[in-house]
Amino acid sequence: MKIKHFLYNAFLVEDGNAKIAIDPGQNLWLFKLCSLIPKSEWKSITHLLITHGDPDHHWQSDRVAEVSKAHVVCGKELTKIENGKTLLVAPRGKELTSWIPFENAHPLEVGESVSLDGVEIEAVKSVHGPIVVPFFGFKKKQYPGPGERTGLGSMGFKITIEDKTIVNLGDSLLQKEWEGLKPDILMLPIGGAGENVWTMDVNDALEAVKLISPKKVIPCHYSVSFFWIKNINPANDQFFKSEVEKLGIECSIMKYGDEIAI
Repeated sequence: MKIKHFLYNAFLVEDGNAKIAIDPGQNLWLFKLCSLIPKSEWKSITHLLITHGDPDHHWQSDRVAEVSKAHVVCGKELTKIENGKTLLVAPRGKELTSWIPFENAHPLEVGESVSLDGVEIEAVKSVHGPIVVPFFGFKKKQYPGPGERTGLGSMGFKITIEDKTIVNLGDSLLQKEWEGLKPDILMLPIGGAGENVWTMDVNDALEAVKLISPKKVIPCHYSVSFFWIKNINPANDQFFKSEVEKLGIECSIMKYGDEIAI
């Protein structure tokens, strides 16, 4: 199995005939507005997982789905049924005003699972926190909730391919329901800090690792770009790594384009 990371929560997982893209969003830095997952990878993707509707997770998903014809898995709150078709909120639409059809869409509730071409995907609870958006010197706080775009459809996923399991938690606050998941690989955010609390911070992420008991951890969604800010929500990944390793668990720090083999 090979895992590639492309910042934020964007990953590619390859094993045999399966190539799974997680959160094919947009790099949000004004000086490099482009797809996080390179377009050269799109056509060969077989499964597309969307943890929620924010631009850094969902912005390119319809384009990737159209090119790849991949199975699309997401939380049910990101979807609606209209005239017998499954629609997802438009990745580049304004708030909840536009919805578009996705072929091969498989929306899930927490605890539900689906098996698709040898890959089993189970929905895991994920709760997106509030975010603070800088706007011309001001700060606007946005809260997830009914009728809101922020964190829409928030969901984590447990992915099983043959004898290996991966858990990706999306942008989530700490949840006690994760106890005992015990995957081979855990991908979790560590960059929630201060008033920007949309995910766990380092301390909460360490508590999540203790609850979940994975074999290997990959921290993500920290020290990323946001509009004109080059490094938002920084986290001490080396401290996190050392604390995880004290628990007898491996930890890989992955930068943009890094690849590891499992």
